[in-house]
Amino acid sequence: MASQMAEGKSDQPANGEQAVLILGRRQRLGDQLYGQMLEQIVSGRLPEGTRLPSEKEICRMFGVSRPVVRQALLRLGADGLVQARQGAGTFVMARPADRLSHFTNPEHVAEFLRAHEIRLVLEGSAARLAAERRTETELARIVAAQETCTREAQEGSLSPEADLAFHASIAEATGNAYFSLLFRQLHEAISGFMSLSLQLTHTSTSKRITQVLHEHALILEAVQMREPEAARISMQFHINQARRRMIDRNRD
Repeated sequence: MASQMAEGKSDQPANGEQAVLILGRRQRLGDQLYGQMLEQIVSGRLPEGTRLPSEKEICRMFGVSRPVVRQALLRLGADGLVQARQGAGTFVMARPADRLSHFTNPEHVAEFLRAHEIRLVLEGSAARLAAERRTETELARIVAAQETCTREAQEGSLSPEADLAFHASIAEATGNAYFSLLFRQLHEAISGFMSLSLQLTHTSTSKRITQVLHEHALILEAVQMREPEAARISMQFHINQARRRMIDRNRD
């Protein structure tokens, strides 16, 4: 199946059986197809530069409808993993680090990146409001959370809990309890995203964790200086960088 996708062939598999989408727990079919295509990219079975089969061929290979295939390809494209070229087809453009599959099932990455879209809006707005409304007590909590992140990083063990505490302290500083409520409701997906991001960070160079702390510091500075727009931009930049560090091995 992987070689067929890599070569863009439409022949049946050698064993005569049709390739089908392996259904997992309750997920949208587009997410499951996304995950299985991502796994082939991570493993190197679909290396950079590979031209994917047409939508029609992928439909036949996996036994799914064209809207499902388009949804998966759109998400892969939005994540910078594939690119559609007019008249030429869709090509693999980037490949996550090999060890991504050591830490999570690639199918779960679709869920993490879906949560990322919500975080981008929610936490960007939270940072802006925190810069406008934070009290000295709330600022002290944000500072303390950043100090914990810095200390753990220096000890080589920055935890998802410390990272979450930094982001949660900013949500609390908005003066709007709904931000904290929504943050807690997203906790499972956010925690999984952060855990995966930190596992990749811990197994990468020290430059990567230094960059994470620098991004935190920019957010903290903007909140401290009461610069709402700078706080929003810094938070959204941080979340986007986390996504890019997850899916692009060249940022390792």
